[in-house]
Amino acid sequence: MSLQPGIEALFANPPAGYTAEHQELFARFKQALNAGEVRAAEPDAASPAGWRVNAWVKQGILLGFRLGALTDMSIDAVKQPWFDKATYPVRPLSVDDGVRVVPGGSSIRDGCRLGRGVTCMPPMYINVGAWVGDGTMIDSHALVGSCAQVGERCHLSAAAQIGGVLEPVGALPVIIEDDVLVGGNCGVYEGTIVRRRAVLGSGVILNRSTPIYDLVNGTVHSGKADLPLIVPENAVVVAGARAVTKGKGPEWGLSLYTPVIVKYRDESTDTRAQLEDWLR
Repeated sequence: MSLQPGIEALFANPPAGYTAEHQELFARFKQALNAGEVRAAEPDAASPAGWRVNAWVKQGILLGFRLGALTDMSIDAVKQPWFDKATYPVRPLSVDDGVRVVPGGSSIRDGCRLGRGVTCMPPMYINVGAWVGDGTMIDSHALVGSCAQVGERCHLSAAAQIGGVLEPVGALPVIIEDDVLVGGNCGVYEGTIVRRRAVLGSGVILNRSTPIYDLVNGTVHSGKADLPLIVPENAVVVAGARAVTKGKGPEWGLSLYTPVIVKYRDESTDTRAQLEDWLR
């Protein structure tokens, strides 16, 4: 059974019981996810956003939950009991993969692609369907959500949260392109693309419904029903505020959080970003 047609048919027509052939199909699918041969989303110059979602890949990931029986995955059932679907254990890795998983409590779920030179600082978590490019660092307490796409040479700083979006299957997951620096305690969630070489300052929160105010160009970037929020290439975004001008806002002196583009990446920004290379 070939991969994409087999996944689509099995997802659309769930059988009364899953056979050894179905399990073998899913095992091949998961191997392809781990190898980066298939991915939940990929660059597409013909798409208005520059990326397209591969809904059948998301269907395959969801099939894994249907096929898998709940099983005991505990290393020590008394001290640390773990129970999950048998289809999604911890991702197998060896030193030949060229991935640094620093000791200390990180977890990487099977069914995700990790590029060579990726560094995982404890504790962090990568969920199924994620795609992480070569040379990227995932710092302590950072999360890469299900199906999130993270490019090469990125740095996800401590406590950064990169949402995923597994369902609905047609929704584009969060995209972080190459050479992006995500500051500590940032949150990048559903309906967001961060273009290459952008910098998100500490505490920036982004999703499709969050407008970004561009002080450099005098424009406002926002997501639409059919398009994600897009952070421009080289943009340096910081957490800001804007006054509430309606209702009791002026009287009470209220303001709302808003991300602000204060500059575009230049030589001085690159010099600071190069410091990250010493940690790889």
